Amino acid sequence: MIHSRAIRLSLGLFSLIAAFFAFPDRQATAQIALTPPADTGMQISWEVRNRFRLFREERDFQLQVEALSGRSILASEQMLATQSDGRGWARNTVGRLCIDPSGRVNEPCTRDGVKESYLTPLDHPVTVHLSGAVPVGATCAWSFDDGEPPPRQSTLDCNEPINLRVRYGRPTRVTVDVSSGPDAPQRVSTDIEVRDIFIAGLGDSIASGEGNPDRPVALSDNGFCFRSYLGGAAGMYFRPGRAGFKGARACDTSDGTSLQKWQRAGAQWLNPACHRSLYSYQTRTAIALAVQNPQIAVTYLPLACTGATIADGLFGSQRARECAITRNGLNCAGTVNGQIAELREALTAAVRRQPSRGLDLLLLSIGANDINFSGLVADVIVDSGAERALSRRTGVLGSVEESRTSLRRDLPQGFSKLRKALKPLVGGDLSRVVYVAYADPALSNGAPCPGGRAGFDIHPSFNANPQRLAEVTNFVESEFLPQLKNLALCEGGVLCGDRSRDRMTFVDQHQAAFANHGFCARAQTDPQFDQQCFSATGDSFVADIVNAANNPLVCGQAASDFRAYSPRARWIRDANDSYFAAMTYPQAARTPADQPGDIHDATWGVLSAVYGGAIHPTAEGQAAMADAALQATTAVLGLGGAAPTVTSEPIAPIGMPR
Repeated sequence: MIHSRAIRLSLGLFSLIAAFFAFPDRQATAQIALTPPADTGMQISWEVRNRFRLFREERDFQLQVEALSGRSILASEQMLATQSDGRGWARNTVGRLCIDPSGRVNEPCTRDGVKESYLTPLDHPVTVHLSGAVPVGATCAWSFDDGEPPPRQSTLDCNEPINLRVRYGRPTRVTVDVSSGPDAPQRVSTDIEVRDIFIAGLGDSIASGEGNPDRPVALSDNGFCFRSYLGGAAGMYFRPGRAGFKGARACDTSDGTSLQKWQRAGAQWLNPACHRSLYSYQTRTAIALAVQNPQIAVTYLPLACTGATIADGLFGSQRARECAITRNGLNCAGTVNGQIAELREALTAAVRRQPSRGLDLLLLSIGANDINFSGLVADVIVDSGAERALSRRTGVLGSVEESRTSLRRDLPQGFSKLRKALKPLVGGDLSRVVYVAYADPALSNGAPCPGGRAGFDIHPSFNANPQRLAEVTNFVESEFLPQLKNLALCEGGVLCGDRSRDRMTFVDQHQAAFANHGFCARAQTDPQFDQQCFSATGDSFVADIVNAANNPLVCGQAASDFRAYSPRARWIRDANDSYFAAMTYPQAARTPADQPGDIHDATWGVLSAVYGGAIHPTAEGQAAMADAALQATTAVLGLGGAAPTVTSEPIAPIGMPR
């Protein structure tokens, strides 16, 4: 009886189980066979390696990643400056780029040992790893399927990352089966799809990074003689020379080959013809976008050029600033092509190879040269009789009234033409043009700089005239900067065809910070060299030419102790900074017909004090501008959104449905 009852119970239980499996829509069945388990806590993490594609080597990108970790761009610049003892982080990086000194894109560019098309990448390097609650000692069986069979597969310890290249323009399905001892294997899946953002930079000297050579000029501790326009022994003066120059340092001993030798000992730039620099706010913004967004790549095309106006620089060609230094001598371009034409050419070539390729973002600063801002600066600082009279005759000096006329009449016309030219390059939506405004360079503690020779005594004729400085500062604050905002945003009576698509994205949040960091700002935290050797009263240099020939500094220190990139209170280069950092002889041709061949000539004395970036932002100033631009560009590009979906599920036993 007991045995028979057991048999009947067993048969009943078997029938009950069979009934459950006969009705798969029942809740009990779902609980047993189909309900996904609780989240395993594991996920596939991935990021693009060396994702700022201008850099050829990963180590240069990692330097920026480490510096920007938990820091603003400004704070990272200050950290890197201190880390390099004020010599600057770009001095090594500038030789490892996908753009050569002439501005030509290397196609292909060898990045980390792999040849890539710079403008139209076919794939991107990524690192993939399993993160989260990964079981100790687990084994991972990886599969990567980009639609082209067979999928790439690899099995290794789950703690090991995988480096591979994924196709651009299509998702790669990633699956990993995680096995750990007797536990049921788990499967984790996601898609990898890199977004490659194409950014171009246009504009003038503020946009190019003028004042911040990637490798500053190396200074000699001995004096170098310049003549002044007064002539005679009384018109001679000595300033630091260039280290490595083997030619004549005295004014009365020169030869025809000296200029070539002198230029070979000059500062080095990302692009000498345009004084493009890696320190520019445009470059720093593009780098920060890549650092902060691990699953994108940034293809960046710098085209901004010092001296550019809308007519001559953006639309038309312009004169080059300097010749490129090569192993065989000097490569002198003479002129530089218009930036818009260069951008169109690059886009046309990219679309020809990759039809879906387009420009995602354009960074822009323009307008200062259109109102002859450099002429206003010259009018403020050129103060002595002979040089001022000559500057007036040659048209170097400007006036507020002339600039006001250009601001009201010429600049609106130029902006209207510019808007029409840029609109088709950004898909018809000018909000993708991020216009970054200038900052007032002559403020400290919110008030105008007082003027004087401090910071300008590099040349005997320089003195920031207080009255003219106040007039220019007022014009910049009350007229120039507000009108630029109106022009960019189609406000204040500026007419645009379609305001919803003709308004640029405007950035000026950095201006408040610059109010405490103009060219006259000083602090106890400034470099010791600045405090001891750049006189607050404008008496930095030895007047006696016999003593000055040995050491031209009154402080007695070596000029080579100057550090162009040490953090300091002023974010605007004064004339002393310009000379000590760049000492630019603006030679655009191998034998310039309109410039003297004698390197001691009075003309070079004036030009070398200002053409290296006087009254331009320092690397810290550029970084502060980049911090403001970064917020706007992140919003325009729609970055910082949701992460890709990751699914986790058990691997079904053999014979069970998956």
